[in-house]
Amino acid sequence: KSFTAISTVTATTNHPASPRGMSLHWYGCHMSPFPHRPFRFGVQVSKEATAKGWAELARRAEGSGYDVLTMPDHFTDQLAPMPALMAAAAATTTLRVGALVFDNDYKHPLIMAKELATLDVLSDGRTEIGMGAGWMVSDYEQSGIPYDSPKVRIDRFIEGMAIIKGVMAEGPFSFQGDHYTITNYEGHPKPVQKSMPPILIGGGGKRVLSYAAREADIIGINGTMTAGVVGPEALATMTAESVDEKVAIVAAAGAHRLNDIEMNIRTFFVKVTDDRAKTVEGISSMFGVSKEMIDASPFALIGSVEECIQQLLERRERWGFSYTIVGAENIDECAPIVAALRGK
Repeated sequence: KSFTAISTVTATTNHPASPRGMSLHWYGCHMSPFPHRPFRFGVQVSKEATAKGWAELARRAEGSGYDVLTMPDHFTDQLAPMPALMAAAAATTTLRVGALVFDNDYKHPLIMAKELATLDVLSDGRTEIGMGAGWMVSDYEQSGIPYDSPKVRIDRFIEGMAIIKGVMAEGPFSFQGDHYTITNYEGHPKPVQKSMPPILIGGGGKRVLSYAAREADIIGINGTMTAGVVGPEALATMTAESVDEKVAIVAAAGAHRLNDIEMNIRTFFVKVTDDRAKTVEGISSMFGVSKEMIDASPFALIGSVEECIQQLLERRERWGFSYTIVGAENIDECAPIVAALRGK
């Protein structure tokens, strides 16, 4: 199988809590440096025509065993995530909700913190905080928000995360940075989850992944999106080998806290089918990539229920991925996979 191809990725860290110059190697079966976590499953949804349809979609996800409902944060044809996430939480009882991911540039982090804390209160502690530095150039062009360099956007995002954490903590909070200033602000309400809801940070580049490894509870591995669009660059960094490299970055930067990190991936090429080879061939042709790339990529989940279960087990062994998100169109076909693996 493609998941047992021989390759080597080495990550080195000199973090004081780890052995100096510690190296993490993956040979042959690519054993993950992350301890096994129980499987969790999410579904990424974006729109429905009516309030009733949206509530039914959330209940269908919950009833099919999914743990989390997530939403993108773009200016495209989708519902605004914050009110939609609250409506999904109100329609369900156990389903967790969050964005995959909120763009730090679209809302001041103090306001974001207040809205997230409110969502956590009104959902009875079912909120997950998904944040990112922003990447989709069309959002910026259409809105007139400056599309700064990746460095500036990431600088601003890191400051924003410090503010979100500070505002949700107890007591008055002040902050002075290059992009934001907060003065003696007492954030209310406080979230139900203490000390705060779990933080998911998604990234595809070294700097964001290294920051996430130090600060996030959940790390989403993405393709590299510096082009601002989903194109050849992103697809080229969604290979198994690229994911090896990205996971190695996380393992190195987070070597002192691997037990605290949950590894996440949003799968994009998903099909439950008894003819895996034909489906892989069709997807590879559609996107102009090799069959071998689709066959091995953890961004794909293709095959019979049994084959998909095996792929997810192998990915947890190789990369530590225990939290997998599929699309709204995959809720029903992936439900047997969720039933077989959730919590195990």
